[in-house]
Amino acid sequence: MAEHPAYPVGLRLTGRRVVVLGGGQVAQRRLPALIAAGADIVLVSPEATASVEAMADAGEIAWQRRPYRDGDLADAWYALIATGDHDANTQASAEGERRRVWCVRADDADEATAWTPATGHSAGVTVAVLTTSASDRDPRHTAAVRDAVVEGLRDGTLVAPHHRNRTPGVALVGGGPGDPDLITVRGRRLLAAADVVIADRLGPRDLLAELPPHVEVIDAAKIPYGRSMAQEAINNALVEHAKQGKAVVRLKGGDPYVFGRGMEEVQALAEAGIPCTVVPGISSSISVPSAAGIPVTHRGVAHEFTVVSGHVAPDDERSLVDWPSLAKLTGTLVILMGVDKIGRIAEALVAHGKSPDTPVALVQEGTTAAQRRVDATLATVAETVRAQQVKPPAVIVVGPVVAVGPRPA
Repeated sequence: MAEHPAYPVGLRLTGRRVVVLGGGQVAQRRLPALIAAGADIVLVSPEATASVEAMADAGEIAWQRRPYRDGDLADAWYALIATGDHDANTQASAEGERRRVWCVRADDADEATAWTPATGHSAGVTVAVLTTSASDRDPRHTAAVRDAVVEGLRDGTLVAPHHRNRTPGVALVGGGPGDPDLITVRGRRLLAAADVVIADRLGPRDLLAELPPHVEVIDAAKIPYGRSMAQEAINNALVEHAKQGKAVVRLKGGDPYVFGRGMEEVQALAEAGIPCTVVPGISSSISVPSAAGIPVTHRGVAHEFTVVSGHVAPDDERSLVDWPSLAKLTGTLVILMGVDKIGRIAEALVAHGKSPDTPVALVQEGTTAAQRRVDATLATVAETVRAQQVKPPAVIVVGPVVAVGPRPA
């Protein structure tokens, strides 16, 4: 007789009894999804892994600490059979057949009445992949297909044109430190669904090349009206395009709220009645040092790190940074936008008590193919920047953590 393929279906288990036999690694992997589905879960097992026991302690599952016995599947809608006892699994399967309970067998898929698909989630969609027959069950293959589909949904490369998840309004998306792979999944998905993208110079530029031809890309660095009007012009562009019913993405480098003027744009949109979504990004203040082999904290070396803007010098009346206090801290100091002011910053730190021998690292174009690291001390950093021709964007790290890792080649 010809083998028939499995019939795919989604089970709505909220409030319905689900029995899990066995508290080992299989249960540990499967229980979170059953809990998320709202099932009324009963675990039957003499023992369990620490993670499964924690679920029981939290009241997410009811745990009966004993082996399986006939009758455990009474009133169940679904069962996961995953004990280490093959005979017990076979008996439980037989009970499930008698009681018409769909049962998954972890030890023998051919004897199961249900199979667990390889599943993934993206943008409110659950992707479930099953093989067509029991004789062709290769979990690695189904997992690979699932991963390919989910990744396509997440990065926007797999989107049906008439099913684009397009929402008018503005999304402020933190693009991360520069490497296009370091944007968040949500940020990439919103970018793929955009009609208009207003991009910062420091945003991940490679992502713009992936956008469809119909997407309008506006370079925020070239918006007219002069430097003093640049932010106002950006705000106006966001409002104007959103009022036209377009899905607008404001693509920013790093995180929108870390020296990114994100709140100024949110306030302007709120005043215009435009809905706005803020998508956090990986800040260069942490990720760029990490990419250069520098931990901003390290046990026994630094228990704190401080991130400051260096776009105005310490002796500038516009500066809001308390440089004398920073000089007294023993942790790590991360300076953004400070390349052209680093000489005066170093002088201020030393003048207020920081050792001139304090290590300094400058990481230019962090996480990109052009990344380079230049090391110095507070005493030598100004001359080093000139001699090595360090240019923005660069993240500056000051403190003993600079010397913790392997020396750069």
